[in-house]
Amino acid sequence: MRTLPNQSPGSPGDAYLVVRGSRVITPGGERRASIHIRHGLITNISAFDDIPGGWSVYEAGESVVMPGLVDTHVHINEPGRTEWEGFSSATQAAAAGGVTTLIEMPLNSIPATTTAASYAQKVDAATDKLRVDVGFWGGVVPGNATDLRALWDAGVFGFKCFLVPSGVPEFAHVTEPDLRAALPELAALGAPLLAHAELPGPIDAATQNAVAGNSPREYVTWLASRPRESEDQAIALLLRLSHEFHARVHIVHLASSDAIPQLQSAKSGSSLVSVETCPHYLTFAAEEIADGATEFKCAPPIRERENRERLWAAIGAGTIDLIASDHSPCPPEMKLREEGDFLRAWGGIASLQVSLPVVWTEARARGYALTHVVRWMCEGPARLAGLQNRKGAIAVGYDADLVIFNPDTTFRVDPERLYHRHKLTPYAGRELAGVVEATFVRGQKVFERGNFGAATAGRVLRRGRE
Repeated sequence: MRTLPNQSPGSPGDAYLVVRGSRVITPGGERRASIHIRHGLITNISAFDDIPGGWSVYEAGESVVMPGLVDTHVHINEPGRTEWEGFSSATQAAAAGGVTTLIEMPLNSIPATTTAASYAQKVDAATDKLRVDVGFWGGVVPGNATDLRALWDAGVFGFKCFLVPSGVPEFAHVTEPDLRAALPELAALGAPLLAHAELPGPIDAATQNAVAGNSPREYVTWLASRPRESEDQAIALLLRLSHEFHARVHIVHLASSDAIPQLQSAKSGSSLVSVETCPHYLTFAAEEIADGATEFKCAPPIRERENRERLWAAIGAGTIDLIASDHSPCPPEMKLREEGDFLRAWGGIASLQVSLPVVWTEARARGYALTHVVRWMCEGPARLAGLQNRKGAIAVGYDADLVIFNPDTTFRVDPERLYHRHKLTPYAGRELAGVVEATFVRGQKVFERGNFGAATAGRVLRRGRE
């Protein structure tokens, strides 16, 4: 037996590897176990002392061995806006944060991923740049209903739309007639529609009142300009259309807790509806955001403290299915930090590398266990993307995507130690619980204690294909 606790990351990895620990999280719960890995797949989950002769061993000790996170809401922005983020920097940050699978959003890149041809450009841009596995969502925009089948056949995992202007001209928002054109095709394909659920009408009306006599430096001005009604009405529309067309609909980044009752009702009678929220909505509160602190700006906005706690209650009840980062960075100058203008600053939060400790810190404080976090950040996102038989769990036949996580060590977020392309984040200086010690992608160690493996360990994932 050969132990490899200090093996340098980046080598091709051992074809026969055991990762073992006293706290291994499997679908059956937490247990003391050894995970047997052959050529990147989990072949057995056995007793702690069951080590086949000649196999290499990684000792996790008392740290937790959990599945690699699956983050289904990430903006990487390459090609076209690589200066905002890119595959190399985003997947490096993912590896350091225990995220082993990303599904990337179709907007912010140029071209947007709205045709099979633009999807091919996206795949080309990602080639030889991935430290973790990456798949792609396609986009639904006005007039591209006839392009959806070709995108699906090419390998996207589903489709994203905006019901309000997205902020970039390449990705126009859809109206109800556009959805009525797209949803029959998506229903026929069995493809999920991921929707940014805000409607322009309530926002336009609220913005006029919000800006009248109020300073754009005050967070309450931004909050008032994006009322809960904009989310609630958009979600009502989507639920109605999902029922009418028998189409899968997923609500991304839920921020309005007022929408929870209608979501509960819809989900009680249908398996076609799913919901996510994000770490920032579960951590921050509007009352705590300082004037001019535009690093907190996102859409929908971070709402009040009572709203945050109602979101947590909905996660505990199962109304919210999963947590995804919505990592949406930009060059720092676009945040207008010196001006502090919430109305003009770019909206988006950089959080990919710290999403696991952020969620664990808040979950632990509310009495949840790491098994809950695995359900929300591994199993749920894998199910959304149709990867539930391959990713998101430590189980026989699954990819050996693993995270060695010390849940008890605390650290303070130092932006200079983040691997995102840009360092501006609302988590700067925040004390978090939980440190990612090592990350494995298909049995290959891609990160360990500040050291990285090969820059090309990840693969492009295509729906229905290895």
